[in-house]
Amino acid sequence: METFVAALDDPGEWPEPVTGGLAALLMPEVRAIIGLCRRLRSVAEVSALLKMPLGVVRVLLGDLADQGRIRVYGIGYGGCRPDRALLERVLSGLSRL
Repeated sequence: METFVAALDDPGEWPEPVTGGLAALLMPEVRAIIGLCRRLRSVAEVSALLKMPLGVVRVLLGDLADQGRIRVYGIGYGGCRPDRALLERVLSGLSRL
């Protein structure tokens, strides 16, 4: 949830999908995610802003990362518990939404 993501390209530059098929169904959500991620955002923030379940957003972000369309920035806490201050900032940001 606290992992940050940022878009690497503009969805306006993507070719239009062929009609039909799964790719055509996902394109609006993918474009919305890329549009939101033009600036650095947390995965939880993307989920809240799009009003989509966190699990769905995580899968779509994983696909976009595999395609090289977004960059994922881990928080790098080395397997330890997350920093309390970071969690409070994430919670505060989500509350403001």
